[in-house]
Amino acid sequence: MPALARDQHFITIGTAGVTGVYYPAGGAICKIVNLSRAEHGVRCSLETTLGSISNIRLIRSGELDFGYVQSDWQHHAYFGTSVFETSGPFKDLRSVFSLHSEVATVVVREEAGFQEFDDLKSAKINIGSKGSGSAASWNALIGSLGWTRQDQRNLSNLTTSELSEALCSGKIDAYFELIGHPASLIEETQDQCDIRLLGIENDAVDTVLSEMPYYTKATIPAGFYGFSGPVGSLGVVATLVTSARMPDDIVYTVVRAVFEYFDSFKRLHPALSRLEVEEMVSQRMPAPLHPGALKFYREQGLLSPDD
Repeated sequence: MPALARDQHFITIGTAGVTGVYYPAGGAICKIVNLSRAEHGVRCSLETTLGSISNIRLIRSGELDFGYVQSDWQHHAYFGTSVFETSGPFKDLRSVFSLHSEVATVVVREEAGFQEFDDLKSAKINIGSKGSGSAASWNALIGSLGWTRQDQRNLSNLTTSELSEALCSGKIDAYFELIGHPASLIEETQDQCDIRLLGIENDAVDTVLSEMPYYTKATIPAGFYGFSGPVGSLGVVATLVTSARMPDDIVYTVVRAVFEYFDSFKRLHPALSRLEVEEMVSQRMPAPLHPGALKFYREQGLLSPDD
């Protein structure tokens, strides 16, 4: 039965800048949900934001319904650590599902003399816009990787839309992004100048992984962007989150739409193409699953009644 006008429910998904993966991936969710809105009455729209940190704060204040969030910042928000220490634990934060891996990615010009990550000490590095997950992750990671304050004299916070021109013109020496691949940002930069990707593979990485379990070893596969070999790094998982205030039936509707049209959903962006249903549900997420999502997963046999 078609949804009546009085039954319409509007939801917003917070993403990030349009050149990253969150924006098109959020668009993929909204497109799938809106395909069947006459049936369930849920209309989905996107909102561009500064990224993970901003999305969490906007969900907490009630200004957003859903948001894309890196798994490390989901952890910190739920437990009230790191940049969320002042605001305290966000115990009403709820997970919906996990998505693609996001890899700590460092881009330099082809002719630059930097050959490994530690060569960038004192270089002009853009670490992500203020409020973004990338910038916050840089600040959380870098001490564990052995860098000092003196090694970071030339950091900047340009937005993603400014990065290609800034790198290729020499305004910056490198940019750092936690991002899913393939990413249009990297492709846009390649259109303006020749580039290389630096891996983050030193002894300190193992310490990071042991101390911060929300990070994992990650790889940018060979063949992406025309590069012949893989690039090793570390990364997190992109997650979709909401709050406990969101009605169960709305979350259930969003999850059901994505999973019922799963093959179509994966085709809507290359970064989604390698998703597996079981991994989206089974990835360990710090915040509890929202009851609406949990209901769907149990009905589909993806989780047991005891989970």
